[in-house]
Amino acid sequence: MDKLIHTALNSIAHIRGAQIANAQNLANQTVPGFRRDIMPEGQAFVMEEQGVLQSRAYQIPQEHAAFSDLAGFINQTGEPLDLALANEGWFYVRPDEGQGGPALTRRGDLRVTPEGALVNGAGEAVLDQGLQPITLPPFRSIMVNEIGTITVEPLDGQPGERVEVATIATTRATGLSLIKGLDGHIRPTPGTPLPPPDQTGRIAQGALEGSNVNATEELISSIELQRSFELNIRMITTAKELDEAGSRLLRMPES
Repeated sequence: MDKLIHTALNSIAHIRGAQIANAQNLANQTVPGFRRDIMPEGQAFVMEEQGVLQSRAYQIPQEHAAFSDLAGFINQTGEPLDLALANEGWFYVRPDEGQGGPALTRRGDLRVTPEGALVNGAGEAVLDQGLQPITLPPFRSIMVNEIGTITVEPLDGQPGERVEVATIATTRATGLSLIKGLDGHIRPTPGTPLPPPDQTGRIAQGALEGSNVNATEELISSIELQRSFELNIRMITTAKELDEAGSRLLRMPES
């Protein structure tokens, strides 16, 4: 019975991780460019004690979270600072805290701070080809072409004057294995440097990519996870009842 209980408890621990990923997806279903978290399958191992294999099997999840690389639906907004990647590209950003270095994202709901810094909706600085934060001068209008070149009409310039101020860095990260770290940002696997910008991401101005979370699928998954949790609890209860019944059979008869 001890082995049965430990197997059920290990299954419950795995379900807990899947529920965390499920809750994270539901909480971020409206975040532009969000990539759906996937609970890694990990691998199973059998305990070994003094060279003898035991019958308890455990599952170890992978260290880093996986995510779905399916593209979200692209909405036409007409806003000049809404940018969407029309292919499998990525923007470069620097998280607000600056920890962990630059990261990759599909989030394109950009805005300009009072200081002129170009950031996305999460407050992360958008980077140029030199992986430096982009700062824009005051402008009347702004245009971003397909390869990310930003052209503005300066507020203090002549009517119709256009000035190129920066280029938004993009990459397709071809051939790299990308992971989502504990901070929620996407980077290559540990030990692999971030790829240099190659401007292969095709940018569409006035459009915004939504998350690739399907709320219906996540709600169904949530119900299935709850049922699996209840099944494992019932298994533990059954193991307890069987153990108590066996103990009663072995008990000395009362005189």
